[in-house]
Amino acid sequence: MTFGSWALWNIGIGALMGAAGVVLAAVAAHRTADPSLATAALFLILHGVGAIALTAIAGGTPWPTVLLGAVSLMLVAVALFSGDVSSRVLLGDKLFPMAAPLGGSLLIGSWLIAAVTALFAAIRG
Repeated sequence: MTFGSWALWNIGIGALMGAAGVVLAAVAAHRTADPSLATAALFLILHGVGAIALTAIAGGTPWPTVLLGAVSLMLVAVALFSGDVSSRVLLGDKLFPMAAPLGGSLLIGSWLIAAVTALFAAIRG
């Protein structure tokens, strides 16, 4: 996969997650009073936007593939976290044991990879 197509995949999936977050927020507002669903929606929207932003700047960094990898990890992680939380609320069952904690941990890791990549790039000048 080329850098450009990888970036476009990340942007497309990030945008779909943003859209899914809006839909989930509407469900949370109109169909259920469970605040967990609103959290899942918020995570989808915020990380969808974050993924698009990080992908947009990746090409201007010394290690663009590391940053794109962090974004791809972020997209998988938020799908795990929000998918598990949504599944628990809407279906009454989890995706698999520890899906939400795994997704949350991977989200933290993806943000840290992005931070370290940017900070090292800034230090290098």
